[in-house]
Amino acid sequence: MRPAILSFILAFGLALPALAQDNPIAKVISDQIAALQADDFETAFTYASPKIKRIFGTPERFGQMVREGYPMVHRPAEVTMLDQTPSGSQIIQRVMMRDASGRLHILAYAMVETEEGWQINGVQILRAPEVGA
Repeated sequence: MRPAILSFILAFGLALPALAQDNPIAKVISDQIAALQADDFETAFTYASPKIKRIFGTPERFGQMVREGYPMVHRPAEVTMLDQTPSGSQIIQRVMMRDASGRLHILAYAMVETEEGWQINGVQILRAPEVGA
C-alpha cells in the first residue's frame, strides 16, 4: 500500500504549477526553485528573507551554498508540495523532492511574511520517506 500512496503523492506533484498559483507560499518556493534551476541566483536570492540575505550577503554566495548544501533543491527532478504548519511567526511548508539520482527528500521551508510578501527564512532537510517497508 505504501508504494501506491507514494505514487499518488508523486503524481499529485505534476499539478504543482496550478496549485502554486492559489498558494502564495508554494508559489514563492516554486519560483525560487525555477530560478535556481536556471542558475539565476540573483532572482533566487530575492525570495530569501532579510535574515538569510544578511547571512549570505550576495546572490553568488547564496548560490554556492545551495549548489553545495542542497543539490536536490538546485536540480530537482520532481517537486511536490506537502502540508503547511504554523510555527510561531512562521509557516512551515514541507516539500518532497526527487533528486537527479532518483532519491526522495523531504524538506521543511520556514516561511515568513515580510513587507515584500512571503519569503524563505530557512530550509531544513528532513528524513527521506520510507519506501517499500
